[in-house]
Amino acid sequence: MTERRIALITGATAGIGAAFARELAAEGYDLVLVARDEARLGAMAAELSSVDVAVLPADLATPEGCDTVAARLTDPARPVDLLVNNAGMSLNRSFLRSTVELEEALLRLNVNAVMRLTLAALPVMTERGRGDIVNVSSVSGFAALMPGSTYPASKAWVTNFSVSQGQLVRGYGVRVMALCPGYTRTEFHDRAGIDVSKTPSWMWLDAGAVVRAGLKDLRKGKLVSVPDWKYKLATFGMRHAPQGLVHRVSRRTRSRIGRETH
Repeated sequence: MTERRIALITGATAGIGAAFARELAAEGYDLVLVARDEARLGAMAAELSSVDVAVLPADLATPEGCDTVAARLTDPARPVDLLVNNAGMSLNRSFLRSTVELEEALLRLNVNAVMRLTLAALPVMTERGRGDIVNVSSVSGFAALMPGSTYPASKAWVTNFSVSQGQLVRGYGVRVMALCPGYTRTEFHDRAGIDVSKTPSWMWLDAGAVVRAGLKDLRKGKLVSVPDWKYKLATFGMRHAPQGLVHRVSRRTRSRIGRETH
């Protein structure tokens, strides 16, 4: 009997996380869905009834939530084949108007939870000689964009962390990749209270297309995936253009079209 593959997805009830759940269910993965809202988890599980779905309510901005999910990732009786670290948050305020509590909450979710869950999953995967991790980052992490926002800095960490761990474990048959989309149609901006009404329609990506591109790049062995040609061009510019020019463009773009991407 062929062993069923299992994927664990955080932030699984909306946006990119929900798109991962739908795509992986279509590929025949059984799922472990993680989010804070138990009712929405139940609704998502009902939608994906063609595969076995377990729900795991957890707030990954807390140590207890991370412990709960880490325990599932280290369960030797039910090994996870693919971990998607998708849960994340942003703040609709400048650093000058922020608070320690808000900034630490962002870092706990965007940085610490990614580290904790990756550290839980990798030893099991390397011992088995197989496994995949996708850490959802952002194109905003490629440069010091969005003056006054700490979101890009947290995503820069996610991307560099993923590349580092991907290089470490590829010899064990394990893949780690940073998925770096641009503006994607999800609930992300609404939850943060960020007005993106002035963002041109051509800049928006579809969450399902982002996920399919990311999984394709993961299976090619890429360490970083940037879906869509326009964001590939943007990241090339952010990496190679003079930093003074990048900063001037960032200031103008921020005032014109909004503040955060995911």
